[in-house]
Amino acid sequence: MKIVMLGAGAMGSLFGAMLSQSEEGEVWLLDIWREHINQINSHGLIVESEGKELVYQLRATTDPDEVGVADLIIVFVKAYITKAAVEYGLSMVGEETVFLSLQNGLGNIESIKSAVRGAQVIGGVTSQGSTVLGPGRIRHGGKGPTAVGGVKGKVTPEVERISSLFNRAGIPTGVSDNIECLIWEKLLINVGINAVTAITGLKNGELLEYDETKRLMTMAVQEAERVALKKGVPVRGNPAETVLQVCKTTAQNRSSMGQDIDNRRRTEIDFINGGIVKEGEALGIPTPVNATLTYLIKTIEARFGA
Repeated sequence: MKIVMLGAGAMGSLFGAMLSQSEEGEVWLLDIWREHINQINSHGLIVESEGKELVYQLRATTDPDEVGVADLIIVFVKAYITKAAVEYGLSMVGEETVFLSLQNGLGNIESIKSAVRGAQVIGGVTSQGSTVLGPGRIRHGGKGPTAVGGVKGKVTPEVERISSLFNRAGIPTGVSDNIECLIWEKLLINVGINAVTAITGLKNGELLEYDETKRLMTMAVQEAERVALKKGVPVRGNPAETVLQVCKTTAQNRSSMGQDIDNRRRTEIDFINGGIVKEGEALGIPTPVNATLTYLIKTIEARFGA
C-alpha cells in the first residue's frame, strides 16, 4: 500500500511518522518546503514527544512524479490551497486512489472533488496535536482521538480499512456514520479558540484567565451553533462549554492560527470564522462576532503581506 501525506507540515509529518511504523507499505511525505524535505532525507524526521526525541526514516520529496500512483492520499495542506495542492499531485492519482481529508475548516472535501472528477473522498477529524520546530523537526504536542467517515454517512470498506490502518499504527481511530457532524464540532472549537489566540497572542489556556476572552469565545461559538442548527447539522452538548474545556486540556498549546500569525503566514480564517460568516449570510443568520474576528485577522495578514 502506498500512502502519501499531501502536505508535510506539523500534522502531515506526524501522521507520516506514525504510519511509517505500521509496516503497511510505502509512506511518503510530499511538500514544497524544500529545506524540510532535504533535512528529512538527509537526517530523518525528528519528533519530540514526552521529553524524548525519536528519529523516523521517511521517503520525502517535492516532486509528485517521484512518488508514483498512490493508494491513499491524506490531505493536510491549508484549506485555501487544497484544490491547487491536489492538482499539483495529479500524477499520483489512479482509478483506485482514495483521498482522506483531515484538515481544518469547511469546504475541503468539495475542493478535492473539484480538482479530481469522480474522486473517492473520505472525511475525517483528529485531535492529535503537532508543532513544527524547524526543518526536519516537529513536536508531538497532544494526543487525542481521530475519526473517519464517508460523505453522506456512508461507512464504506475504504473507511473501515483506513480506521484499521490507523489503529495498527498507534493512532486511535473510530468510524463515524455522520462525519459532517464531527467536522462541524471541530469547526466550533476552532471558531472559539483560533482567531482569539491569534489576535491576542495568548496560548489556549491563557484565554481562560480573562472574562473578556471567555465571553468573546462563547459569543463566537454560539453564533456558529445557530448556523449549524439552521443548516441541519445536529449539535451535541454545549459547544461553548466544550471550547472552554478544550482550552483547559490544551493549556500550553498555541493554536495553528496563532502559529501562522506568529510566523507572518496566511491563516485559514476564511474557512473557519469566515466560513461561518459565509454560511450565515446564505441562511440569513447574523454573525457579527465572527465577522469582526475575520476582519481583524485579515487586517493583520494584510499588514505583513500574507
